[in-house]
Amino acid sequence: MQAAVGLCVLFLLLLAGCSLYNSVHDFFFKEKDVEPVEVLVQEGMDEFDSGNYKSALEYFQKIKDWYPFSKYVTLAELKIADAHYNLEEYEDAIFAYQEFADLHPNNEAVPYVIYQIGRCYFDQMDTIDRDQSVTRKALENFRQLQKQYPQSLYAEKATDHINKCLKNLAGNEFYIAMFYYKSKRYDAALHRFKSLVTNYPDVGVHRIALQYIAKCESSLAKQAQGN
Repeated sequence: MQAAVGLCVLFLLLLAGCSLYNSVHDFFFKEKDVEPVEVLVQEGMDEFDSGNYKSALEYFQKIKDWYPFSKYVTLAELKIADAHYNLEEYEDAIFAYQEFADLHPNNEAVPYVIYQIGRCYFDQMDTIDRDQSVTRKALENFRQLQKQYPQSLYAEKATDHINKCLKNLAGNEFYIAMFYYKSKRYDAALHRFKSLVTNYPDVGVHRIALQYIAKCESSLAKQAQGN
């Protein structure tokens, strides 16, 4: 009986020894498979510059996972967002850019990050007969950029995008106004045309909107006389 117990104890000690050996082995040998952070940065940038954005994502994610306290982490976070943007994975890009801005509010790249969030929405803009939610979000971000960082190069670049957003929104408003006008819903059309004049005075629809305001008012006056 004592011999059997002794064998069991010996077996358990051997198992413990093997486990300890494996842990020590993994620590010293598997760590050799972890590439130095400088190598990951170089390989990630090479892949990114070559347009291999999915591969670049993997390298930059490794930097975040393996070297969370490295000076290269902020670069990795930014390039992850850029890679998603270039892959047209806009939701992931917006999340990554916003996370960067939240984590590093004083970083010099923040104006660029706000600009890129705007671009994520801007690049999804549709024709004037479709929903303009992303257009409004793009406009909001570009205006935020110009308000917070008016001297930034990206604030200057945002101006053309703002004008495009305003033209799209004005075009959508005019499209809806004309739909009401053609449907002889002159009250609704009048409201939309007046909104155009008030909210979009400098995008090329002011004069024609005024003409339709006069037409709507004339049609409404005729309807009132007929009643």
